[in-house]
Amino acid sequence: MAKRARALGALLLLCLTGCHGLALRRSADTQQEAPNVCFVTITDHQTVWERTVAVVHDYFEIARENRLDGVIETQAKVGASVFEPWHRDTVGLENRLEATLQSVRRRAFITVAKADGGHTLTVEVLKEREDGGNLNGSSPNGATFEKAQPTEADLSGTNEHPAAVGWISLGRDKLLEERIARDLKRRLSR
Repeated sequence: MAKRARALGALLLLCLTGCHGLALRRSADTQQEAPNVCFVTITDHQTVWERTVAVVHDYFEIARENRLDGVIETQAKVGASVFEPWHRDTVGLENRLEATLQSVRRRAFITVAKADGGHTLTVEVLKEREDGGNLNGSSPNGATFEKAQPTEADLSGTNEHPAAVGWISLGRDKLLEERIARDLKRRLSR
């Protein structure tokens, strides 16, 4: 029984470090890539917008819609684990294991732009991991006395969608972007 417990512990440790390492490598590789873009031949902007919103609702709650700018922004959603196969926001076993073993969340930004003969849809999904070093409220005093944090402003303008405080950016989730883009293309080709 002790051998099984040690083997299980070693496997868990391997998964934790392996998922962490893969996520960091993946984020470094994907940050320079272009978002998923698809073209649809529907010229009616209202139809394209409504169907796009319907597809995005299959994955996330929408935080903001701006038809004039053509931007749909979603709420951050904690990634589905292996115990939640009905949620569509986590693609692949590796990502589901990662979300099972640590807190991961995603948010999406979809751009709808008129183009010659139809519309261009751009899908960008950002992935973040909870910062375990930022344990506000975890100590006995944390719940009673709020820690003073200086106001920080990123004036560099290099990161269009910065990670929230307490979360570490892992870059883009290309697999989920591709799945959403495929669903958009399928739903808008009817």
